[in-house]
Amino acid sequence: MIEVLQAILPYISGLWTLPWIAVGFFVTIVIAHFIGREKIDRIMKKIGLILLYFFIPVLLFRIFLDLFQIEQVGFTLLVAVIIAFMYLLAVFYARYSVKKLQIKTTKRNLYLKTLLTNQGRSTAFIGSAMLAYWPIEAGIFMALVGIGLFAIIPYILSHMHKQEASKTQGSIDHALPWFLRLYPWYLILFVIAAVAINFSAGIKTSDFGDIGFLLKFYTAFTIPAALYYVGSGIHPSDLKVSELKKLIGIDKTGEHQDHWLWVRNIFFLTVILTPLVIAGLFGLLYFTEIIPSSWFAVILINAVLPITSTNMFLVPYGIDKKATAHAITWTTLVCVPIVVVLIFLFDFLLV
Repeated sequence: MIEVLQAILPYISGLWTLPWIAVGFFVTIVIAHFIGREKIDRIMKKIGLILLYFFIPVLLFRIFLDLFQIEQVGFTLLVAVIIAFMYLLAVFYARYSVKKLQIKTTKRNLYLKTLLTNQGRSTAFIGSAMLAYWPIEAGIFMALVGIGLFAIIPYILSHMHKQEASKTQGSIDHALPWFLRLYPWYLILFVIAAVAINFSAGIKTSDFGDIGFLLKFYTAFTIPAALYYVGSGIHPSDLKVSELKKLIGIDKTGEHQDHWLWVRNIFFLTVILTPLVIAGLFGLLYFTEIIPSSWFAVILINAVLPITSTNMFLVPYGIDKKATAHAITWTTLVCVPIVVVLIFLFDFLLV
């Protein structure tokens, strides 16, 4: 049994993980002809939660147990600063565009909250591909982004929403499902446990023999499974020429001009502005040899990741549902190929 798994392991690791996006895309198209797209989406939503709770935390536990050292503390602090900077960039861009576009006062907070929320990136699924190349750096990013997405941002949105609700005598209670409110602390618990065991006892997974290998195989399976999940979530019907024209501003007709203007601004913030700013700042640090290549690769690719679909859970906090859905779709369609290319380039070119 162990010999069979050892033979399989190379095919769910390294460069072999990336094609699983295409596998998920095409297999889902075939299956949809038999059981319907809506049923597949419901099933994949449940599978996504299984990956979040039973695979990704264990993968991070194994990575931090085997690879985390005291020198990674500096990178952890840097990642916290970078994530805060990305959200601050979203706030400043939102305020700038509010003035430039003269967005009405009644829509201003909705617009601000929507842009802020949609700076959250898909580190748990699409970003998991980086774990096969730069495991500890990508793992640190994933853990901290999880806290930001499911703890800090909902707190900020809830505070803003309560201020608005007090003026209209409305209310909001636990808009985020309990399993997502719990998730960041559940995730970080695995990281803390791994670091504590690592530093106190110096134990690695290899010390457990066959059991350690089974843990390695189980966690290695997480990456292709997450990428399959991403591929299965790409709908061919979403790629409409009419919507693409509205996204890039060629077609500005119709009754939903404000909607596509918002989507266009979210797209610009996440796909163009943020990656360019991060590339400029940290590219300079890399080329002056202040930070290593692995740091630069993970930082830049995380800035290029598409918007996470879990932002849809935050709609009850007062963000625009339709603009968020379209932004998730189009950033996924555009960013996934870019991320795959960047991983290949950085893996071969950066030393």
